[in-house]
Amino acid sequence: MALFERISTLLRANLNDLIEKAEDPAKLLNQVVLDMENQLMQVKTQLAIAIADENQLRNRLTELQSATQEWRRKAELALDKNNEEMARAALLRAEQNDELAQAFQQQLTTQQAQVLELRRAFDQLTVKLRETRERKELLLTQYRRARVTHKANAARVAAQPEAASGAWERMRHKIRHSEALGQAHQELLQPALEEQFTNLEREERVERLLRELRQKRIAG
Repeated sequence: MALFERISTLLRANLNDLIEKAEDPAKLLNQVVLDMENQLMQVKTQLAIAIADENQLRNRLTELQSATQEWRRKAELALDKNNEEMARAALLRAEQNDELAQAFQQQLTTQQAQVLELRRAFDQLTVKLRETRERKELLLTQYRRARVTHKANAARVAAQPEAASGAWERMRHKIRHSEALGQAHQELLQPALEEQFTNLEREERVERLLRELRQKRIAG
């Protein structure tokens, strides 16, 4: 039965493993409890139906057994009255009822086994549900504590001298890189500045030469 397969899966569930694999342990545990409650309700319903069927089979079997005994009593009465024909007919009915009673007995045995299986599943799932409800908060607390411990350890590792020196080394590297960029910019600007001064000096020489040429023309 699919019902028993689902119950077996729930009973075998390892909550610790489920929590470790879950992205949201609280949501997962709530869902597990909800699944168990739903399955428990289904088992309870099936168990009630199975018990009702068992009672009906038992009542019908009792009726057939009583009818068999009654027909045999009638057969004996017919023989006492020297009526073999009626005795034979009564015995035939008794045999028919007895065969039918045996068939009902087999059904009753099968039904009793099913009731026993359902009752066992109901009891096991009830215990598992109670344990899960009781352990849910404990497991969540343990999970949260483990996460806090993990974060604390990570922070502790980050605060160790090795980690700190690594951080400072990365900072120094950034500073040196910035200084190198600044120097590179200065070097790029320097040729342009020198070229400006060279141009000024060239213009100054040209003006001086021009003045000298004018003076020579005036003197001549």
